Formats: sequence, C-alpha cells, structure tokens
Amino acid sequence: LEADTGEKYDDLKDETLLREGLGLDSVDVVSIVSQIERRFRIRMTHEELSTLSTVGDVLNLLQTKLASAPPESNAA
Repeated sequence: LEADTGEKYDDLKDETLLREGLGLDSVDVVSIVSQIERRFRIRMTHEELSTLSTVGDVLNLLQTKLASAPPESNAA
C-alpha cells in the first residue's frame, strides 16, 4: 500500500475504509489488488473485488484465497 501510494500508514486498522479512510480511488484499489495478485499468485474475481471496502476485507479475502490455493509444485 505504501509503495503504491507513496503515503505512510502508521496505524492501519481492519475497519479502516479504503476509499474514505485512506483516500484511495478506484484506480488505486485496482493497482493494489493487481500487486497482491502478482505477489501471491492468486486471482480475484470482479464479484470479490466489489466486496472490498475496508482493510480487513482485503486481508480476509487474501487469507481465504491463500487457504484455498493449491500448493505450488516444486517439480521441474
């Protein structure tokens, strides 16, 4: 989040609103989600993205996605 926006967030809470609390616009949210998808090698659907309004929503969705993701194969 800090790398994407250039802002420092010292006290993020689960209930902090992405748009109103952090001042993010839809482009910021899409950019952050894109970084999360690349970093964790997951995909989020449009329906899932539409439910994200707080920092906690993002973390909960990420946990759910990571828990249901198939383990990466180390075989080459």
